[in-house]
Amino acid sequence: MLSNPASRYRRPPAVDLPQRQWPNRQIENAPVWLSTDLRDGNQALFEPMSRERKLEFFHHLVRTGFKEIEIGFPAASQIDFDVVRQLVENGEIPSDVWPMAMTQAREDLIQRTIASLAGARRAIVHLYNATSPVWRRIVFNMSVAEVMQFIEHHVSLVKKLTDQHPETEWVLQYSPETFCMTELEVSLQACNTAIRAWDAGPGRKIIINLPTTVEVSTPNVFADQIEWMHQRLERREHVVLSVHPHNDRGTGVACAEQALLAGAQRVEGCLFGNGERSGNVDLVTLALNLYTHGIHPGLDFSDISGLARVVETATGLPIHPRHPYAGDLVFTAFSGSHQDAIKKGLAVQRRDDVWEVPYLPLDPADIGRSYDGIIRVNAQSGKGGIAYLLEREHGVVLPRRMLVEFSAVVQKAADASEAELSGADLWKLFESSYLNAHAQAEKGIQYLDHTLRQDGDGVQVDIELGPPASRRVIRGMGTGPIDATVHALGLPVSVHAYEEKSLKQGADAQALAIVEIALEGLPGTCFGAAISENLATASILAVLSAVSRAVQALPRPIGEMAAA
Repeated sequence: MLSNPASRYRRPPAVDLPQRQWPNRQIENAPVWLSTDLRDGNQALFEPMSRERKLEFFHHLVRTGFKEIEIGFPAASQIDFDVVRQLVENGEIPSDVWPMAMTQAREDLIQRTIASLAGARRAIVHLYNATSPVWRRIVFNMSVAEVMQFIEHHVSLVKKLTDQHPETEWVLQYSPETFCMTELEVSLQACNTAIRAWDAGPGRKIIINLPTTVEVSTPNVFADQIEWMHQRLERREHVVLSVHPHNDRGTGVACAEQALLAGAQRVEGCLFGNGERSGNVDLVTLALNLYTHGIHPGLDFSDISGLARVVETATGLPIHPRHPYAGDLVFTAFSGSHQDAIKKGLAVQRRDDVWEVPYLPLDPADIGRSYDGIIRVNAQSGKGGIAYLLEREHGVVLPRRMLVEFSAVVQKAADASEAELSGADLWKLFESSYLNAHAQAEKGIQYLDHTLRQDGDGVQVDIELGPPASRRVIRGMGTGPIDATVHALGLPVSVHAYEEKSLKQGADAQALAIVEIALEGLPGTCFGAAISENLATASILAVLSAVSRAVQALPRPIGEMAAA
């Protein structure tokens, strides 16, 4: 039991919005994206990024396609200040990219922030202050009226100082921190105060950024809050409405998606969801969710694994193997029913058709992933996974009944190992179970060599059996190599099915032969297989494989059975 009653926690009130529109809308376009990896993501790290890592990360974000990047908190960190100045002074910021720097509403911090950005072609100054009742009462001891005076004063200061640098195109971003816990009327008053103090208008836009600083409600409540603000903000046509969801309740992506339905035009977050506490909204997941609905996000995730390694190196944080889209195991199925459905879906999927593969919401190839890891085999796996790996890695397609037989072998091995079986492990099992079955020296047949020659309308085969110290030759006549081999063995064997296929093309092509037999005294049938450059040889060895496997399943050795 939890140590305290749940009643000690408050449920946030619902928003009075009877005519809400967002539940009936669909997202039609990608938002403006802002990466805050270098600021919010960085300040959440146990060991913040070095100057070199931040600069390298910035250039990766540019290559990914971000047009707005929060490059740091220069008033609070000398490293951040130096990074901003290097990017500005060396002309490393592309002309179509807006750098953003954050500052608290304090005069000295505002001055240093603007000094860090001065000389840039364009820049966003991100000013924030907390507005919710708990912060007003406990942290700042300010009334609502005092909060509004505070906002007006500091936004006016930003305007005055940026006007002194006309060489830079400036945009103000104002965030009422703790917006999601603030009375909507107070949030609206704070934002409108900032809009007026900045004098937003034609050619002078403002970004109003509404954060879920700490998630406290369900995503639908946040969407109601966004739509309520969207309908009431002053000078709305000159406002870019932005959201900055955190993930304390694990619903950051849902909050962002529903906020876009409710009127938000811009989303701030981090790649793979890094950020304080439970993280910022995961921009990779959010963007690729749009992509799977036919909306290109405008960001390049065609090498998602490479980007993941960049982020892991920069942050020192591993990406979870089941992370949506980027996790090492996210396109991997161990379940037998999943494997079977995926295999069948991939078999019929055409390159330019609408993507419809069971259990795969996105084509792994679109984000630079391969199909290599989609199907893996362990004790939970089934025939579909086994068939997929054999076909992909070795070109071997097993008959359905043989697949059923071999899956029991795989299941036994997986249970014994209590671990995943790799493609190499699977092939070793196939080799030992079928391809080398005729080499067994105990109850089975140990094949040494054979000769085959045409004899009238049929063929004659002489087969040397071991062990070498007591080798013997058996001879048989038949209409072909398989029939002759069965006659040479002199056992009550009947051949139920035979198939062959080429595993390679060209001079070094190999043939795979598969035989299904029945042996008197043994319930059901048994399969054998062999690979050889010579089809006749593969056929003979496949029969010996099947008979050897069948004989090994009998209670008596082959010699006793032949004597009987």
